[in-house]
Order: sequence, then C-alpha cells, then structure tokens
Amino acid sequence: MVWQRQKHGLAIQQVMEEAGAKLRGGKKGEVVASGRTDAGVHALAQVVQMELPELPPFRLREALNYHMKPHPVAVLRVCPAPEGWNARFSAIWRSYRYIISNRNVPPMLEANRVWHVRAALDAAAMHRAAQTLLGHHDFSSFRASACQAKSPMRTLDECNVRREGERIIIEARARSFLHHQVRNIVGSLKMVGEGSWPEARVAEVLEAKNRAVAGPTAPPEGLYFTAVAYDPPLDLV
Repeated sequence: MVWQRQKHGLAIQQVMEEAGAKLRGGKKGEVVASGRTDAGVHALAQVVQMELPELPPFRLREALNYHMKPHPVAVLRVCPAPEGWNARFSAIWRSYRYIISNRNVPPMLEANRVWHVRAALDAAAMHRAAQTLLGHHDFSSFRASACQAKSPMRTLDECNVRREGERIIIEARARSFLHHQVRNIVGSLKMVGEGSWPEARVAEVLEAKNRAVAGPTAPPEGLYFTAVAYDPPLDLV
C-alpha cells in the first residue's frame, strides 16, 4: 500500500487516520510520517506522528492495531513526542535497502519482495561505482520527473553494495532523498553490475544532471525503508 492518502484506492495514511479517529471519539486528525513510500515499497521502520488520548503506550499500540484490522499495517512501538518535534522535519537521517534476487530461477517465496535479475551481477563493481555518488551533489540524473522537491541537491552519506549468496544488497543513507532517487541509482548500478556500463559511467551520469542519461528505474518491490534517526533518539516502548 502507498503511504499518502489517495483520491482513488486505500492508503496507509488513511488507515491510520481512521484508526486514530476511533480513539478520539470520531474526531479526524492528519498524521505525519517520517517518509513517503510508493506503492510496492516496503516500510520496516516508518515513524508516524499523530494526536491521541493520553494512555499508556502499549494500550495505544494495541488499540490502533485493533482498529486497523484487517489491513496489512501494524504499529510496533509508541512513545510521547517531544515538544516541537516533527516526524518528518526532525529526522537527521533515513536509510533504505534494496534487494536484488540474482539467480536464474524466479524467487517464488520472495515474490513482490525483490527485483529478480537473471544476468550475473558484479557486486564489487557496483559498490565501487556507488562510491562516486557519495557527498553533496545535484542528483537531477537520479530524480523522478514528478519529484516535488524544491532542489535536486542532496547529501548521500552511504551507498554500499554487497553480495549475500544469491542476493545483491544495496544500502543507502542520507538525511533526505529525492523521489525515486534510490530506485534510479539502483537501476544505474545494475547496468554496471551486468557489464553494460563501465564503472566510471555512473559518475558521468551524476555530472550530466540529466535523468535521460541514467539507467532505468528499479521496480518498487525490492525497496525497503529500513530506519530513520532523531537527535535525541525517541524513547519508543
């Protein structure tokens, strides 16, 4: 399910807002998330801010989960928000993981959870190419055309690639990301891994500041929102 409330179709935001309203006697209230996730993307560590009655955290968790049934959404932990805190703007970094199933046989048990790529990928070459993206850059080449960010400038703190058996794992960390930035980076790194591009091509694509010269957008199913950090850390229960 996509995070942001939709005109047509159900979204996680709507599910949580409706569950919260039931705890507030029907009073509606908007929820704020630490990051948006597109349809097909998996959120393992989404942090959501919403106004709720003053109850013990575990009771709020259980009540929200009860009212969100049967949707595939669950609250894991709850805590009071610090004064002036914002789930989105108070974040100091976010991290994503992308998983590629790199084998001939389709991944039956991981269907809709990975990107299946049959061609053998060189994870070491992908990792070396990824290091050229670290730092503060104009990431226009890896930005979706529908991106609403005011600036394409972002600071990529980490972009590591490794092989774990038949899986290629890409980990990326930054304070914030552009729309489709990680998926577009993965699409270009895949071109390097399969030998279609030399490693140096990724740096050239970044410098071009042109989405048309970059690789394809990797499918959403392989992307996971894995963590968001705050300072001071939240005291989640």
